[in-house]
Amino acid sequence: MAKHATYDPYAMRDPRTQYPQPDFSKQPQPAPGLAADMVPKPDHGETSYRGNGRLKGRKALVAGGDSGIGRAAAIAFAREGASVMINYLPEEQEDADDVIALLTGEGHTVIGVPGDLKDEAFCKQLVARAVKDLGGLDILANVAGRQQFAKSIAELDSAAFQATFQTNVFALFWLCKAALPHMPPGAAIVNTASIQAYEPSDILLDYAPTKAAIVAFTKALAKQAAEKGIRVNAVAPGPVWTPLQPSGGQPQEKLVEFGKNVPLKRPGQPVECAPVYVLLASQEASFITGETYGVTGGHMLP
Repeated sequence: MAKHATYDPYAMRDPRTQYPQPDFSKQPQPAPGLAADMVPKPDHGETSYRGNGRLKGRKALVAGGDSGIGRAAAIAFAREGASVMINYLPEEQEDADDVIALLTGEGHTVIGVPGDLKDEAFCKQLVARAVKDLGGLDILANVAGRQQFAKSIAELDSAAFQATFQTNVFALFWLCKAALPHMPPGAAIVNTASIQAYEPSDILLDYAPTKAAIVAFTKALAKQAAEKGIRVNAVAPGPVWTPLQPSGGQPQEKLVEFGKNVPLKRPGQPVECAPVYVLLASQEASFITGETYGVTGGHMLP
């Protein structure tokens, strides 16, 4: 299991220097990338997230829970008292094993299910298995995503465009549709948008519109789900240090300065998103639905 620094997460610190700042080294990886191979290692909350029982007894499914923001959400959900199922691609098994070992070693219920969310049948099976193996479903966190840069529209082929929409939008639709009939009043769906929904980068011509779609999807579904007592919200991160970035999400020359252009002058760490997922999944957010929360290092949402 990867080693992670230990510190007091509640001690007052300067947010500009709390985590690593650019410049970073070039570190190309094949997609989908592994957190285990990143330098510096991302902080998913392995030693820095403390739970307070806010999700005690809940059952949570986290799509993309092996690394990045999904892993941080899974760790936080488990430490807040939830039983958790994580989904990931088979190529991400090393990262999945890492987080499963960590949380089961602490006595939490964590189940890993590999599979490709671009497959509608698998999405339905994943939800059915979560309901069966967890004994219900109270939280659905849609965090899995595909991001591959292309320098021009001429370099972006139809297959890549379709794969990004299938992963980021179609899978979210399939998972939500399958999950809602099983979710009781008080349950919550937390989707993952991005600053890219509002300020799209020229090299993310397929990724950015998927995130804009997620913002609109979240608002629309929240209106439907409210009639069932179920809340639907989204988190919109800015630049966050995850395997998406070195594995094709950014050109290597941009990775070196990743996060430098936000007011806090560094990328966020996955654990810095986790408290927002916990809030939106918890009863503390009982009057919040249809909203998108930015975690952007000061690069504000409109």
